[in-house]
Amino acid sequence: MSTETPRRTRFRLGAGKATRSRAVAGLTALLLPLAAMVGMASPAQAATSATATYLKKSDWGSGFEGQWTVKNTGTTALSSWTIEWDFPSGTGVGSAWDATVTSSGNHWTAKNLSWNGSVAPGASVSFGFNGTGSGSGSATGCKLNGASCDGGSVPGDNAPSAPGTPTASSITDTSAKLSWSAATDDHGIKNYDVLRDGAVVATVTGTTYTNTGLTAGTDYSYTVQARDTADQTGPASGAVKVHTTGGGGTDPGPGTGDKVNLGYFTDWGVYGRNYHVKNMDTSGSAAKITHINYAFGNVQGGKCTIGDSYADYDMAYTADKSVDGVADTWDQPLRGSFNQLRKLKAKYPHIKVLWSFGGWTWSGGFGQAAQNPAAFADSCYKLVEDPRWADVFDGIDIDWEYPNACGLTCDTSGPAALKSITSALRTKFGSNNLVTAAITADGSAGGKIDVADYAGAAQSLNWYNVMTYDFFGAWDAKGPTAPHSPLTPYTGIPKAGFSSSEAIAKLKAQGVPASKLLLGIGFYGRGWTGVTQDAPGGTATGAAPGTYEAGIEDYKVLKNSCPTTGTIAGTAYAHCGTNWWSYDTPATIGTKMAWAKNQGLGGAFFWEFSGDTSNGELVSAMNNGLK
Repeated sequence: MSTETPRRTRFRLGAGKATRSRAVAGLTALLLPLAAMVGMASPAQAATSATATYLKKSDWGSGFEGQWTVKNTGTTALSSWTIEWDFPSGTGVGSAWDATVTSSGNHWTAKNLSWNGSVAPGASVSFGFNGTGSGSGSATGCKLNGASCDGGSVPGDNAPSAPGTPTASSITDTSAKLSWSAATDDHGIKNYDVLRDGAVVATVTGTTYTNTGLTAGTDYSYTVQARDTADQTGPASGAVKVHTTGGGGTDPGPGTGDKVNLGYFTDWGVYGRNYHVKNMDTSGSAAKITHINYAFGNVQGGKCTIGDSYADYDMAYTADKSVDGVADTWDQPLRGSFNQLRKLKAKYPHIKVLWSFGGWTWSGGFGQAAQNPAAFADSCYKLVEDPRWADVFDGIDIDWEYPNACGLTCDTSGPAALKSITSALRTKFGSNNLVTAAITADGSAGGKIDVADYAGAAQSLNWYNVMTYDFFGAWDAKGPTAPHSPLTPYTGIPKAGFSSSEAIAKLKAQGVPASKLLLGIGFYGRGWTGVTQDAPGGTATGAAPGTYEAGIEDYKVLKNSCPTTGTIAGTAYAHCGTNWWSYDTPATIGTKMAWAKNQGLGGAFFWEFSGDTSNGELVSAMNNGLK
């Protein structure tokens, strides 16, 4: 059994996302309270043979990620290292890896672990930490093994600033020219490292570089970092995306003649579900989808923030679970699912990845975001375009459940709030990035579609993921039993307006183009127990048992444990013993895809990959149906 527990008590009408918590991942080094002062290194170790450089790698408002790098600039090996520094009041270290970190007030001390104390001449070693507080102040008073961190006898050699974000020009099938504004440094700039997709491809003395030998019709991401005369590197610049010409391909999506086939990948799925990015490859699904929504980033304090830093970019992958069969190393700049997605995109260049923010549990922060949409959009852009993973993501998805209506919490931002936020996102992300939103499928009179300006917001979006599932479920413990994803209304349906066709029709009537609407499919079923009637409309005593949560179960389980016994409104249902389930099958998905094409929709999407079989039969059904 999994240790997953629900992050919410129930689903309601298009919430559709099992945003579950998971066991907290262990850290590679523990942050301990100061029990005793760390012994200082000997004067011999504190010679002018090493430097220590601090870098704030990212900042999400309420916290940040910091990194220290020790570089041996001498001719003999270091046997150990200890770094001391001061942070401003209110700023500290919350968790650390690859070092033991202690504190006394605002003074912090980091000491090597048993395996990374030795640093050969010319080599470097780094450790990182998640900081608490605003992180706006820099580290001061730095000492390395008791001496100045700049390798001299007194402080005074700061790391370079970040260069300007590069601009790209003269793009051909196989090359691109990059230009950037110079960085600054108190002792002068020596040269610049040019990074492509996170790896250094050149070191140049000027502020331009032409990268050759590229592949036609391929996406690349470039950043630049400066080196000073002491060989200290500063923070990376912003990222610029380059798409080389040729290759014969264009981005799939509404308006291009191709249908979108998008799936959600959940960050928590790597824990109890043991579903990783590699599974999208081995199942055959990666070759059949066009887009991935990575769920979820959080929304806090009116800003986009990290959802699960360990799963997202820190979890180390062994060779057997890695997309390309190569294990992560302790010192590589990006790990976790983000790095695996990078590898998946390298293998399947047609795939675009969006970072989805919000969801049922984390939608409560959108109300504050709507008070200052420009600031919200700016925070999202900085996070999605962080130089460490800018090449992984091709845009952003907003999953607000629900604007000016109630989900887990109730929002009163007003009908125009969604339009204000999506407009700000489009302005910030520009025309080269995808901006999408997951929205309600409540087609009832006076329901959730009626209380927000979905037509106005659509003007800034590539498409809507219309959550046409979870219309009915065992939150109504006594029933009546009903399909959770009916395509059309039917005689005896428990509530008028709760069907896919009615939701799509209402959105079209409001003014949303059909090509900007994707039909939603659930890769799971919803069920009741205590049911004696086979046909829909029966009474029940409660939720049917499920692997992770009562009342919900993956398709891959239900297809064998409770095979279908009938179909209603385009969705299958099953009655086995006293349990009653409804779920989509390859056959019903085929029917729904044909309907979506007939309606002129932009395609379809599903929640979520891990509910499918190991050979991806539901993804295949969607792909075949959309052709």
